[in-house]
Amino acid sequence: MPVDSSEPWEYSLHIPNDPRAVTVCRRTLRLILVLHGLIGLADTAELLAAELVSNAVRHTKGPAALRVRWYGGTLQLGAWDTDPEPPVPPQSLAELDDDAEDGRGLALVRACADLWGWQPLSGHGKHGKYVWCELAAA
Repeated sequence: MPVDSSEPWEYSLHIPNDPRAVTVCRRTLRLILVLHGLIGLADTAELLAAELVSNAVRHTKGPAALRVRWYGGTLQLGAWDTDPEPPVPPQSLAELDDDAEDGRGLALVRACADLWGWQPLSGHGKHGKYVWCELAAA
């Protein structure tokens, strides 16, 4: 059955604070994109989602979530976590020290995504932040 890629859709995957959740998110995201006929975005989307989820798991103590949205020819990926503090602004990849062990995640997001940002969350029983990025379909 052909998939209508013009219709908006959204998935959310709630994950524990566990490094293995990054792999679960990557594989789930790839399956979602294959089923929606968006395999051309899968490699870059997997990289971006892995960086967002990895940051959420590594830098917070609570649960997290991956949200995948498709609307108007744009794929939005976002990670929610329980820490309300803003992410450290990324440097460009060229500015990073070759020996640096941290700091590449959001720099990769900045370099590979068409747009990225974050917002604090509070109210309706939610707290923390949501870090997101977008990829436009080619």
